[in-house]
Amino acid sequence: MIRRRSFRQVLLLIVLLLGALVWQNRSHLQAFPGIVGAYSAKEYCSCRYVVNNPAAYCLAYVAQYVPLSGFFDDPANKRVTARGLGSTQSAQWQGARQGCQLLAEAVPLPDA
Repeated sequence: MIRRRSFRQVLLLIVLLLGALVWQNRSHLQAFPGIVGAYSAKEYCSCRYVVNNPAAYCLAYVAQYVPLSGFFDDPANKRVTARGLGSTQSAQWQGARQGCQLLAEAVPLPDA
């Protein structure tokens, strides 16, 4: 009886501590979905259009543990769009001195 009760109390304490930790970092957790697509778009754009590496190499370079649900490379406009965790981000090559920059408004992914 005592063992079961202490186990429940420890479990409740852990849940409360995790809840407090989530609440304390809620703004960071809300920003996380945008980071996945932004990182992939920006790094792929830089790899492909600034450093001029092959597309296959750059795709492997930006591969993450969290997979992308959509990815589109527009070589004509030197623009990359990546979608991960429900957030779509785009990056475009600005020039030789500026490199690639995230766009304020993401370009929609084309229908597959």
